[in-house]
Amino acid sequence: MKYLILCCVALPLAAQESLRYSINWASGLSLGEATLSSSPAKTPEGQPALNFELRMDASIPGFAVLDEFKSLASSNYCSMEFNKSLTHGKRKSKEKIEFAKGEATRKTLEGGGKTTFSTPACPKDALTFLQYARQQVALGKVPSSEPVFFGASYQVRFDYGGEQKIKVGDAPAQADRLIGFVKGPKSEFTFELYLARDPQRTPLLIKVPFTLGTFSMELVR
Repeated sequence: MKYLILCCVALPLAAQESLRYSINWASGLSLGEATLSSSPAKTPEGQPALNFELRMDASIPGFAVLDEFKSLASSNYCSMEFNKSLTHGKRKSKEKIEFAKGEATRKTLEGGGKTTFSTPACPKDALTFLQYARQQVALGKVPSSEPVFFGASYQVRFDYGGEQKIKVGDAPAQADRLIGFVKGPKSEFTFELYLARDPQRTPLLIKVPFTLGTFSMELVR
């Protein structure tokens, strides 16, 4: 069994953060860019909360690819709301998931439609789960397997792949490699997440497979 070894004292993740990434094909060809950010927020009752946001622009001439994901989560990484907006050429879709009291309501904002389903006591959408995983690694833990909501429910678990030296841009960096296993209603895949060995466990590199090949999100320093 492989164990995660702490490199430093675990500190809370930054409440205010903005990270910029280059989106690349495996060949190194640039496809676009992305921004991952977090900021402090308040619940409707005035309790501390967190906003997370991921914006991706992988457009090419004549074909727009603009994806935006936003989540509102409690200070202990329990999702309260998740918004997804996708633009792929002429195809556009928007939906919202609202979480409350062990249930989630998924609404399609263009075209109508609403479904309600049960959730764990502390549900996590995909964006909140990424930030939660960083917090767990900062504490020297590998995140446990649990359902993650990205429209449908996906079972996600991580294996620790050891410490690795990678290149981010032209600079070497030490990172903890996590291998993610995702199983959904109609698909299964794995992805790789490389977290810096700094107190915030900054995501340095994310590799995700697609039909046309693997693409990566690489931190731009």
